Amino acid sequence: MPVFESVFESTAERQPLRPVVSAAALGAGAVGGRRGLLPVLPALGAVLPEGGLRRGTTVSVGAGDTGLLLALAAGARESDGGWAAAVGLPDLGLAAAAGYGLDLRRLLVADDPGPHWAEVVSVLAGAVELIMLRPDGPVAPKPAARLAAVLRRSGCVLLVAGPWPGAGLRLEVRSGRWFGLGDGHGQLTGRQVEVVAEGRGSAVRGRTARLWLPDEHGEVRSVVEPAGVGEDVTSGAGTGLDRMAVV
Repeated sequence: MPVFESVFESTAERQPLRPVVSAAALGAGAVGGRRGLLPVLPALGAVLPEGGLRRGTTVSVGAGDTGLLLALAAGARESDGGWAAAVGLPDLGLAAAAGYGLDLRRLLVADDPGPHWAEVVSVLAGAVELIMLRPDGPVAPKPAARLAAVLRRSGCVLLVAGPWPGAGLRLEVRSGRWFGLGDGHGQLTGRQVEVVAEGRGSAVRGRTARLWLPDEHGEVRSVVEPAGVGEDVTSGAGTGLDRMAVV
């Protein structure tokens, strides 16, 4: 069974995964029976049908967009427990995670759980508020259903980078553009995207929002345009990098 580390134990030089704090010690008696909504950043609350993430559910992030994944996870810091975990995301940038608002002191990392990722998620679900996951391959319906039962009991939210059988909510970056670079020079200052949320129940009709993900200050916020002015974010107008499509 893979073990876990706290990111602050190895931010300078990543070591092999090792036990730093036990899941039982983190979550004993603290997270059982969690209900209601897990908070999200205000800009994302506008696109989610309930204004937050329903506890005990799975959310699929289309194409595994890392920026959207981190932005959704950032609201966990406002919950009572505040702990989150990242499983199967060895390329996750901790500086980027902190920039979006995650508390690195309350983030557990299992970089490469391999085929044991489902067991790792099951253990962590009883100890943390939210888990970010990238499975090591396509997920069959049966193991997905077993994990769904674990999530319902614990109240943990599972954010999956990619498709997930039976996900109650699916979010996707449909289009986007970067800002900041001129003709081969300059510095990235932000990304504008169109986010679409679809799912079951109250989310069946779908919602769309245009967001800075992030803006020049590293924040996630809604795109505000002058009245009567609109722009197609896939138009390709502007600088060279503006023509890059975000997938």
